[in-house]
Amino acid sequence: MAIILAENLSKFYPVAVKEPGIVGTVSHFFRRQYREIKAVQDISFEIEPGEVVGFLGPNGAGKTTTLKMLTGLVHPSQGQVRVAGSVPFRRQEAFLQKITLVMGQKQQLIWDLPAIDSLKINAAVYNISDREFQQRVGELTEMLSLSGKLTQAVRKLSLGERMKAELLAALLHRPQVLFLDEPTLGLDVNAQVGVRDFLREYNQRYQATVLLTSHYMADITALCQRVLLIHQGQLIYDGGLDKLLDQFAPYREVYLELAQPVPREKLMFYGDLRHIDGRSVCFMVQREDLTRTVARILADLEVIDLTVTEAPVEEVIGRVFQAGVVNS
Repeated sequence: MAIILAENLSKFYPVAVKEPGIVGTVSHFFRRQYREIKAVQDISFEIEPGEVVGFLGPNGAGKTTTLKMLTGLVHPSQGQVRVAGSVPFRRQEAFLQKITLVMGQKQQLIWDLPAIDSLKINAAVYNISDREFQQRVGELTEMLSLSGKLTQAVRKLSLGERMKAELLAALLHRPQVLFLDEPTLGLDVNAQVGVRDFLREYNQRYQATVLLTSHYMADITALCQRVLLIHQGQLIYDGGLDKLLDQFAPYREVYLELAQPVPREKLMFYGDLRHIDGRSVCFMVQREDLTRTVARILADLEVIDLTVTEAPVEEVIGRVFQAGVVNS
């Protein structure tokens, strides 16, 4: 049975419309007119227990609104939603014990106090015993490499350490479902890797279900085999990341290091020439032509090094959103 179920989920917001000038202001005061903003429109999907699913979309696509409906912070205008067997917007205690929401741009830890003090408050809120509290904090501290950091004031922690401490606080009650909205936002590369490694280990250890939004495609490729794409409030793709790449990236990138520079006119015969910098060259080559093209290059040119790579995921996803529709 699906642990997250959304059926024709929609959210509409009325927005007041006012004409410019003093006449418009007076008219707006006595007789307001509204237009309807469709933030999310008729999206449906199911997520099974233990899945890690990426939720992608450009800014303003409806990702955060959807997460807020799934966590009960926003009442849907239409449709049905159930998470961990509960209706989220009822905000029942049994439901709140099973979920958590982490937003990279928000914090729950008290800035001037040691993180451990905020964790004790969370333990009291969730009725966690002292023994269980010590056991869980110790386990998560080890998984997050936060030893010796929880007794420092939150403001003295680095951004990466602070994000890890936020994750610890959000997972202290051991939720079944994790809603993560940009959990690596603003972190450096090493801190991002640390958070990804932790989330992977946490998912494997506790079989927690994760719905993850991120603008860092490395988060998605490292953690998610399945992705949901939302565009202008509508779900345009629900399926495997590999299948999406196959559909929207029917080419490979071929990088060459040549023994000596070759004129651009000669290189253009081998594929779509992306860039040339002295002896370094990059082509885009259709997948079905790859073997034949590489053989021609090796036969015609003096090649020192040759590398074939997939198209960048960011570029592929951007192409999907430009198209606005996917044939799943």
